[in-house]
Amino acid sequence: MDRLDALTVFVAVVEQGSFVAAARRLGRSPTAVTRAVAALEDHLATRLLTRTTRAMNLTEAGQRYFDQGRRALAEFADLESVASGDGAEPSGLLTLTAPEMFGRIHVLPIALKFMRDFPKVDVSLLLLNRVVSFVDEGIDLGVRIAHLPDSGTRATQVGAVRRVVCASPEYLEAEGEPAHPDELQGRQAIVVTNVQAMPERWTFSDQGAEITINVKARLAVSTVQAGLEAAVAGAGLMRPLSYQSAPLEAAGLLRRVLTAYEPPPIPIHLAYPAGRHLPLKTRLFIDRAKAALGGRFE
Repeated sequence: MDRLDALTVFVAVVEQGSFVAAARRLGRSPTAVTRAVAALEDHLATRLLTRTTRAMNLTEAGQRYFDQGRRALAEFADLESVASGDGAEPSGLLTLTAPEMFGRIHVLPIALKFMRDFPKVDVSLLLLNRVVSFVDEGIDLGVRIAHLPDSGTRATQVGAVRRVVCASPEYLEAEGEPAHPDELQGRQAIVVTNVQAMPERWTFSDQGAEITINVKARLAVSTVQAGLEAAVAGAGLMRPLSYQSAPLEAAGLLRRVLTAYEPPPIPIHLAYPAGRHLPLKTRLFIDRAKAALGGRFE
């Protein structure tokens, strides 16, 4: 069995939604297509598709195989174009991940323009506030806002953000603007957490020396957006990342304080699996993202 050919047939069946449509696209008979998929399932010793007289669905294993297989076919096409010297057009599925708020504000517009410019590329954008495994979850490229440890990923820095303290102008006028982190003791604070309100450690920098303040939250919320809305409403001081509060600061709804004591910036990276050939679509998206994101978040 030619496994590359069998993979091509299987991907075509899933994309076309039926064996007959896939056969028409590939210029083969429906019987040949059915036999190719059956042979592939026998080789893998697992069921990839469940078929009835009315519907065809991917199994869990089939979904994983389809996602990875479609990506593998796109990479193979890229390699062939490199070898032949052709000016290839990017195609296939590009899977991206980013923190929810950053991805919605900054990555989604890049992805939409990328899709318009390259109509053969489909994008899956996973907006998740957790660290995602590139290999296990089939990710091509991810935005990570962190100091990255040595790992099985490669990365290029495209900017930086800071932890800032902000509050509404009305709150600061009523309660006074803190001039030093020590003055946060006893102030109303808003924290983003998945547990009950409790003392939270806010870290600052004073001429290179680290200062840690235990802040008792009067309000704990589970999302940054809710915390920002509470801060705008005058509920207290909040400590978001600079890109999260920037639109509200620009609108005059929040004001940043204690800027002289902000800790060092946190880098923003575009990260991707190490040791893997980067498909054309990924390389092009990295170039677009670097140009669009470059360093504008501090």
